Amino acid sequence: QVLLVDSGGGSVQAGGSLRLSCVASAYTDCMGWFRQAPGKEREGVAAICNTGRTNYADSVKGRFTISKDNAKNTLYLQMNSLNPEDTALFFCAATQSPFLTTTGLLRPSEYKFWGQGTQVTVSS
Repeated sequence: QVLLVDSGGGSVQAGGSLRLSCVASAYTDCMGWFRQAPGKEREGVAAICNTGRTNYADSVKGRFTISKDNAKNTLYLQMNSLNPEDTALFFCAATQSPFLTTTGLLRPSEYKFWGQGTQVTVSS
């Protein structure tokens, strides 16, 4: 069992930045950030594996950067140029498997462990 504690959400104005963090209690390989807005399905935002392989949703490319500090078992998401459409509950997720496909990195069903979520609200 891997426990994930995500944090760093908050309220910002459009154009602002936030940095999300997710600390894992044990070894993980591929990890990702997902988000869910009210009335919408959970969607993959960005993911990274220990090999350094990453994948980003088209809507965040060029604005968000995912990184992972394996020594600290911590995942980060630097979010810049935020806009109101980014408002959602953000979750980190993890798997101990390195065998996710690049497409699978952004698929919620590929992940076994989930954080409790951290709210991101962007006002115009």
